[in-house]
Amino acid sequence: MEERLQKILARAGLTSRRGAEELIRQGKVTVDGRVVTEMGVKVDPARQRLVCDGKPVEMAEAKVYILLNKPRGYVTTLDDPQGRPIVTALLKGVGERVFPVGRLDLDTEGALLLTNDGELAHRLLHPSFEITRTYEAVVRGRPEKRNLARLAGGIMLEGRRTSPAAIKVLAAGAGETTVRIIIHEGRKRQVRKMFEAIGHRVLHLKRTAYGDLTLRGLGTGEFRILTTRDLELIFKSKNSLYNKVDTRYI
Repeated sequence: MEERLQKILARAGLTSRRGAEELIRQGKVTVDGRVVTEMGVKVDPARQRLVCDGKPVEMAEAKVYILLNKPRGYVTTLDDPQGRPIVTALLKGVGERVFPVGRLDLDTEGALLLTNDGELAHRLLHPSFEITRTYEAVVRGRPEKRNLARLAGGIMLEGRRTSPAAIKVLAAGAGETTVRIIIHEGRKRQVRKMFEAIGHRVLHLKRTAYGDLTLRGLGTGEFRILTTRDLELIFKSKNSLYNKVDTRYI
């Protein structure tokens, strides 16, 4: 049966649907030997030969979902030209080929989901599903109440306003402040850029949860296979953490 090419690549467990679209744009996908770069092309994987990035596309079978407590210094790509360590190297004993859902910066640690389920990755990443992500940020200095209120209400970043955020100060010292921030967007380096916009550089950043799914019990560099109940904590309880914290500065 014919389906859109990007949907097939996602279902094969290669990447999310958005990631598949980027691979197609880059000319890394061929159908029966022909490079395809336009969106919306329909193909039949049972009758046509699909190759992505030089490798035949094989439809994934068993779906696997992994929560990793990513250490600093690891990249969230499947390979790195600079030779830096990649997150999948931490998944000892996992036989299935999985990919990271979204990214964490090299210097950011914490909760990272990996899977071979492109449709689930699409739901996690697409803004319309509003899946919350909780971070703890250690920032330089002590942000003023009015500036944290600005972040909570949304600020202009690179020509677009951020969605409301839930913010709570967890600890404050003379030279730095620890802040919990909950957002449902996934722009590149968003949390760091938000605090930079109010004049406070992020010194340390850790993602601690997706929805109500937390890192509880996972040490740095450790991972676990997720259950159906775990996935429900992400999707069925979405925004529950967000609703527990006032969107104004606390």
